[in-house]
Amino acid sequence: NKEDQWEVPIIDGEQMEPYYTIMRLPGEERAEFIQMLPFTPRGRNNLAAWMVARSDGEQYGRMLTFQFPKQKLIFGPSQIVARMNQDQDISPQITLWNQQGSEVIQGTLLVIPIEEALLYIRPLYLRASGGRIPELKQVVVAYQNQIVMAETLDRALDQIFAEAPTQPST
Repeated sequence: NKEDQWEVPIIDGEQMEPYYTIMRLPGEERAEFIQMLPFTPRGRNNLAAWMVARSDGEQYGRMLTFQFPKQKLIFGPSQIVARMNQDQDISPQITLWNQQGSEVIQGTLLVIPIEEALLYIRPLYLRASGGRIPELKQVVVAYQNQIVMAETLDRALDQIFAEAPTQPST
């Protein structure tokens, strides 16, 4: 049935490119420098797997694939980008920046596995008309059912992983 065929996700009309990151792979003791690329089932938008090419020492050039269970629906990159672009706080801000003689450049979407979940990170850059160098303006982070936008990655992560406020004792 060809149900096990994968393809590279399409985001904003273009194939997603592999990206480099430093992370600890499942089952490993230390973080390492890897190149990573997620995959979706052919003709579908949910996530099927991610593949890494290792770049450190003895592991250089070795490739690993991590598959998600077929019975569990995992949002894929294009679905997360659509949710980010439709968010009631993020969408108006992007529209506003695009109208003020500036151009919003949405950076590379990073898909970072954390334990049993995925963290999606996408930087937003602003380039003035006639300008050459874009400025990092905001970082959008999606985790499970939450999406936040903040000035820095640290602030966005703080918002995503903030614990519920505790009640002051009386």
